[in-house]
Amino acid sequence: METKGRILVVDDEEIVRISCQRILTPMGYAVETTPDGVKALELMGRNKYDLVLTDLKMPHMDGMEVMAEIRKREPEAKVIIITGYSTIEVAVKAIKMGAFNYIEKPFSPDVLITAVKEALGEHA
Repeated sequence: METKGRILVVDDEEIVRISCQRILTPMGYAVETTPDGVKALELMGRNKYDLVLTDLKMPHMDGMEVMAEIRKREPEAKVIIITGYSTIEVAVKAIKMGAFNYIEKPFSPDVLITAVKEALGEHA
């Protein structure tokens, strides 16, 4: 089966990485995961991703820093920020910095699927 797109999930919470992979893989997406931003950028140096889902608060490198590097290296890659620490100010900053979308934890499978489909230009 041909994949619908390559997705990288960056989150220090294993349950979030596993959940995203379990939800998106059966839908035809090639999903890779990593627990931090530094490893995410290493993976991006070797692979091309259509979409990156990144947590906002992580050790070593936060989601905004990850997104800023992605914008430099792969400007066509879409980024969705995921966070359990949601504020309007942070959401606005993320969008201004180039995030395609911003979703709050905990999120439902439907919210994730809709955000991914929108980011990849599919009809929800």
